[in-house]
Amino acid sequence: MRAVVNTIKGPVVTGVDDPRPRGDETLVAVRAFSLNRGELALLKTRTDDWRPGQDIAGVVVEPAADGTGPAAGTRVVALVEAAGWAELAAVPVERTAILPDTVSVEQAAALPLAGLTALRTLRLGGDLLGRRVLVTGANGGVGRLQVQLAALAGAEVTAVARPERQKELLAFGARAVVVAPEAAEGLYDLVADWAGGPSLATGIAKIRPGGTVVVGSGNAEKTPLNLYDFFGHEGARLVGYLSYAYPEPPGPDLSTLVGLVASGRLDPSVGLSLPWEHLDEALSALAERRLSGKAVLSIG
Repeated sequence: MRAVVNTIKGPVVTGVDDPRPRGDETLVAVRAFSLNRGELALLKTRTDDWRPGQDIAGVVVEPAADGTGPAAGTRVVALVEAAGWAELAAVPVERTAILPDTVSVEQAAALPLAGLTALRTLRLGGDLLGRRVLVTGANGGVGRLQVQLAALAGAEVTAVARPERQKELLAFGARAVVVAPEAAEGLYDLVADWAGGPSLATGIAKIRPGGTVVVGSGNAEKTPLNLYDFFGHEGARLVGYLSYAYPEPPGPDLSTLVGLVASGRLDPSVGLSLPWEHLDEALSALAERRLSGKAVLSIG
């Protein structure tokens, strides 16, 4: 089969051996995959024939040998550990979800890592009905989904994004759009920060007493903290989210996200859709932050 392999000169599409699924894995013919910002850093460091790719959608060509999971011919979306940018992928059954006919493989491929991150980080804030939520980096793949999911949960959402994105984010359910966290009015029950550095410091200044600040891995910039930063915000929690450490398998939450897309209540926000032969173009657009939402590449 053909697959993306990362080399010292960058990622290339080349021939590799077909995967050999374990008993609890299905063999999926990948029809589309999406890119994640974290993969940009990995491509710079893992240059010894590393096989990238986590977000995939396609069709089961060989069901799991242990009898679990979807049958051959079933359309699925999945989150894999690696090697997803390929014509075939071996996927543990618990990491898949079945796609309804109304959800395209391109829409589905945009969901796994960004969608799971958005859903699970919002859960850290507890019941959001009637609560105030501040989302930084609201125009990114995770942020756009956080805005929508928080609004669906009944929260009053303020999104941090450039002014030209205001119309889209208001349509997604944001109550207000501001250009920087410090421009957000009042205090919030949940602050979801994906920028780090000064943005996180401002986020802490915007949290209500007893509220939750969720920190993602979108930016490695350190934020100096002091106990006095929490005066006026007593009892607030600062919680880090690392997707690989989440204790539950992706399948059930992927099914939830797919169901929301199928019902028209969630937009996966595909900002760029290209054949996978244009991988370099898509990677450049992601690295240069020229995207609104996700970059999705199709195979075949």
